[in-house]
Amino acid sequence: MTQEIYRSCASIAVFRPSGDTFEMLLVHKPRKRDDWQLPQGGVEEGETCEQAAIREVQEEAGITPEIIDTSSHVYQYDFPASYRRFRPDNVKGQRIEYVFATVDADTKVQVDDEEIDQYMWVLRDQLPEYLKRKEYLDLVNKLYSDGLELIEKSKS
Repeated sequence: MTQEIYRSCASIAVFRPSGDTFEMLLVHKPRKRDDWQLPQGGVEEGETCEQAAIREVQEEAGITPEIIDTSSHVYQYDFPASYRRFRPDNVKGQRIEYVFATVDADTKVQVDDEEIDQYMWVLRDQLPEYLKRKEYLDLVNKLYSDGLELIEKSKS
């Protein structure tokens, strides 16, 4: 029997200045559940997590942010049984690693209108309006805090 594995993914927490604080980019996938998320996708063979994160945000949002660091946080989950039925492979879920990045305040986002159909720049207190899965919301809140801390450190 083939051993089940987790698909290696990269995600990127992109921040832009907004007044005296920073907003975080969320993208919307056209599906019924867990439709808002950070840009993310699979790490292809030969890619680093950082390279995959930049490629994904370029594909999904049409932007090329500046990476400021990587995160120690990892989000791993199993695919639901209803989704597994359609996967003819041994991938049982995803293991997502995170990268932090920034863009200028006037950066224009252009979604691909296929995989991603909307985007939103949000402040931390707006995250619960978009992220419904508690574990994911908690993680993105941590990423938001860590990202702001890194941005402040990079200024000094």
